Order: sequence, then structure tokens, then C-alpha cells
Amino acid sequence: MVTAVLGGTFAAIVVQRLLELRVAKRNEAWARARGAREVGAAHYPAFFVLHTGWLLAWPLEGWLRGPALAPGWWAWLAALVTAQVLRYWAIRTLGPRWNTRILVLPGHAPIERGPYRYLRHPNYVAVCIELAAVPLVFGAWSTAAIASVLNAALLLGVRIPAETRALAWAREVPTTTP
Repeated sequence: MVTAVLGGTFAAIVVQRLLELRVAKRNEAWARARGAREVGAAHYPAFFVLHTGWLLAWPLEGWLRGPALAPGWWAWLAALVTAQVLRYWAIRTLGPRWNTRILVLPGHAPIERGPYRYLRHPNYVAVCIELAAVPLVFGAWSTAAIASVLNAALLLGVRIPAETRALAWAREVPTTTP
């Protein structure tokens, strides 16, 4: 039974990621057509490797450990559901401006409604919770810890500073397209 839950969770996350990448690609085309500039492209592959590694590691670790649901699995599942609500609230709020890349539109101020009224980076908060919560449902403590540390290092050391600089630049450049 737990093996089926683990496999179903894995499949659901794979489908979710593929659909999100499809939306991101469509949004990228929309943004580039309006003069968007990409910043931080050099660090994008590091996130791809991290998320792919995480996606492969937690089911493997969970399966090797049992497979069994961890004690308190329901709390981690509740955290995951909360993270998903926050993630999709952020995606919906950003609309076509949401992307997995840093694409900034010159002359456009950052969105400050929806979850952005309360958090500067709600999507990153959701991903941080998810990277820990999913493995912890299945007792994959090592994957949760390693992925969380690596994600924090990438976000705090590279991604957020690059995004902050990009948004500052976007505010200063006048819009040239309607």
C-alpha cells in the first residue's frame, strides 16, 4: 500500500513539474515578445540538477527505508498541501509573468498583490516547504536535509540576489512596448 502511495506521489509530482514547465515556456515566449530580459541564466541548470536529483532521491530513499509512512506523516502532508496552495496562489497572481527563469520586463514594477503583499518570494517559500515535506512524508530524512540545504544555498547565494538586481534594473528602464 505504501509503495503505491509513494509511486503515486512521485507520478503526481512529475506530471505537476512537466505541466509547470509547459506553462513557464509559454510565459517565457509571452515575456520575450514584450522585451523581457533574462538574468541569471547561468545558475538555472543548478536548479534543474537539484530538483531532478531531489525527485529521484526521495522515492529511492523512502523505498530503501521501508517503504513506510513516517511518524507524523500527516503533518508533513498538511505542510505540502499548504505549500501547494501558496505556490499556485503565487503563480495565479503573477499570471503570464510567472516563470522558472528570471525574466524581467523593463519599466514594470514587481507585483505586490496576492501573496506578494505578505511575502517577497512566496513561490520560493512554497518550494522550500515542498523540498522538505515530500521526503519527510516517507521518512526520507537525508534527502529532505540535503535538498533543503542546497536549495537554501542556491536561493540565498545566487537566485534571490540576481532577481533583486534584475527587478531594480526593470524599474529604472522605461517601457518601450505597449
